[in-house]
Amino acid sequence: MKELIEKINAEFEAFSNEANQQAEKGNKAAGTRARKSALELSKLFKDFRKVSVEESKK
Repeated sequence: MKELIEKINAEFEAFSNEANQQAEKGNKAAGTRARKSALELSKLFKDFRKVSVEESKK
């Protein structure tokens, strides 16, 4: 579970950096990378939910 949380934190940091570049500098490529990170985050959050539910049942 710790590994999953670390992956989420790393992906969120990447998303945050890319989203800021798009918003502040108008970098279109950064927007594409930010959207890709957002999709990956949604997958990671779903995985976290599954793991969290399993952990709570123990």
